[in-house]
Amino acid sequence: MGNLMVAVIGAAGYSSGLGKKGTSTDITLYNLKKSEDTITFVEPARYPERLAPLFFACSVAKKAIVVVDELNSTLGESLVMLQCCGIESGYFVLRNYVSREKVEQLVKGTILEKYEFAVDNSTLLKEALLAEAAQSKFSASLDGGTPSGTVTVDHAFNVKGVGTVVLGVVTEGVIQKHGVMNVLPAAKTTQIRSIQKHDDEFDFAYAGDRVGLALKNVEVGDVDRGAVLTNDAAVKASKLLKARVSLVKYWSTQIKAGMVLHIGHWMQFLNGKVEEVSDEGDWRKPLVTLALEKELVYRSGDTAVLAYLEGAKLRVMGTLQL
Repeated sequence: MGNLMVAVIGAAGYSSGLGKKGTSTDITLYNLKKSEDTITFVEPARYPERLAPLFFACSVAKKAIVVVDELNSTLGESLVMLQCCGIESGYFVLRNYVSREKVEQLVKGTILEKYEFAVDNSTLLKEALLAEAAQSKFSASLDGGTPSGTVTVDHAFNVKGVGTVVLGVVTEGVIQKHGVMNVLPAAKTTQIRSIQKHDDEFDFAYAGDRVGLALKNVEVGDVDRGAVLTNDAAVKASKLLKARVSLVKYWSTQIKAGMVLHIGHWMQFLNGKVEEVSDEGDWRKPLVTLALEKELVYRSGDTAVLAYLEGAKLRVMGTLQL
């Protein structure tokens, strides 16, 4: 079973021509299934009013569809977010006579210059994406041992007769039915009662899979948006970060002590206050110390997105090496 997560940006509701509408909050998910292969389309429902939904849509995606109706600051910010989230593969769908040459100029020198230009045809897009999903099947040898995996949660709720259920994405490794997982940052333990992928039951789920998990021994409040389920000892949680920042070339001001910034990682979007800054002669790559409002869950070496919500036309500052 192959699965592909796709961020769809630039035209609200565009995914309605690509899949069946599912969960909808500040992000809206659409599902497409053909035989054993599935696509999950994610739209940032409340963007550009709020930046967080754009980050959430990009953070879970491996590919993007960018619908371009006009060249404006919202498009520019979306392109910077895709760059910072490292989404190297995607399509530009041009409408309203926007020229290909102007878009190519915008993305020159970024990872987005690898994106293809596609015609505005949902049937052709679905065929291409399903073919790619079919090639993305994940296989792993468990060798009789306990698999290691991590799931980032984007929605959680109670189901009558079932209990706590979460929706999320396996970001790495493998998870299994009846597996015991740590819940971070709640510092609790849960057992996976069942695994569903696009309404079908499975014993295992692999990196890239969109999953619904029924859990034991936890409440919804323990596993809501941003929670991480893992049995990987390298995953940790901390409220104090000391990390290297890399600002995008479009960001024009230095980071200063006292600024309140936002850190986006997996399905977390947390604010933190800058306590110390040392730029060592290059203000675009400073070493910063951040005191966060809540614990951030991450692995050492991960890359997070850095944002400043008081920014005018651009709120995405760059990346943070955790």
